[in-house]
Amino acid sequence: YMDSSIRDAQNKGYAETIIGRKRPIAELSSKNSVQRGFGERAAINTPIQGSAADIINIAMIEIHEKLNDNYKSKMILQVHDELLFEVLDEELEDLTALIKREMEGAWEIAVPLKVEIGIGPNWAEAH
Repeated sequence: YMDSSIRDAQNKGYAETIIGRKRPIAELSSKNSVQRGFGERAAINTPIQGSAADIINIAMIEIHEKLNDNYKSKMILQVHDELLFEVLDEELEDLTALIKREMEGAWEIAVPLKVEIGIGPNWAEAH
């Protein structure tokens, strides 16, 4: 995977995420080994990290639209691969099912996406 990611990015001049978003990586052709090493790491990392970002952004858009149309609860924060919600007690059961369904179904990939939901009065206690 690593070698083919680097080779592919060298040939194209960019690395690509699961939805086709492109990240140019000029460092791959650098004569400086430190810069070239950075480019190689970016070529390996972009399809993984960038695709994870794409997937959570898709999920956030879908969840946001459904929340605004049907609920008083709010999505308030994203931190890497986590979403934080402020949920009314009477909406908790419906929203946990909706959030899990939307996040796990945001993009179809070869392995199933699995979502864990924590509940608590604050972020720390929800973990």
